[in-house]
Amino acid sequence: MDPRTQQLLAARLQYYRDLGIYDFYRREVNAPPEQALAGAAGVSPETAEVERPATMSVAAYISGPEDMFATPKPEAGVADRAKALRLLQEDLGECTRCVLSRLGRKTVVFGEGNHNAELMFVGEGPGADEDEQGRPFVGRAGQLLNKMIEAMGLQREQVYIANVVKCRPPGNRTPEREEIETCSPFLLRQIAVIQPKAIVALGAIAARCLLSLNEPMARLRGRWFDFRGARLAVTYHPAFLLRDPRQKKETWKDLQMVMEYLGLEPRRAAE
Repeated sequence: MDPRTQQLLAARLQYYRDLGIYDFYRREVNAPPEQALAGAAGVSPETAEVERPATMSVAAYISGPEDMFATPKPEAGVADRAKALRLLQEDLGECTRCVLSRLGRKTVVFGEGNHNAELMFVGEGPGADEDEQGRPFVGRAGQLLNKMIEAMGLQREQVYIANVVKCRPPGNRTPEREEIETCSPFLLRQIAVIQPKAIVALGAIAARCLLSLNEPMARLRGRWFDFRGARLAVTYHPAFLLRDPRQKKETWKDLQMVMEYLGLEPRRAAE
């Protein structure tokens, strides 16, 4: 890679670091790397719409030492996971990085739970109750999630719960791609700090974001995915189960798969 291209890349990376974004997705472009990077830096080349495959270290784009443009994240190297999460939350701050901050959100909902949790649940985004209280899954869907966790033989305080986006989309609409891409790096950093043994993606949006797979739920459920040192399973979102209680039995099958992997015994029959 020529020096000009490296300079453009370094400038763009610093721009994202200033926003608190450290993790990136690889995109193939129908243009030479120099044009693509120049466009990112505002030189206006022609670039093409692209697919978004699996995540990849930005070092893979760079010829030369992998730490050429490395900037440590605030939580990097902090052994105390609780402290690392606090540093990460401070880095997120009262986030204004995407339009959700200007569309009526009241609170940034960072996530909560056991920082040493073996099991982590990831949802789509906060709803009205979550936006009011600043906590994930506290409304009707959250009450059902609590029952699901208890049915697995655990308490809510023993797991960690977070969302793909930290701010409520207006009208509880589906988060848009730009919003997900801006916010999801903070989720990935949470996962990196907590290092759960298993992750349960609640619903198609969370699953597709984490796995970068545009697959229907029928093809995502009932199987394990390897994800950043953890095993990831997909099941229905509790809000969907409130609309269609018939799927609770299928959800219980998914949770039983997770329980078997973690060596958990059910506390009571799933409702």
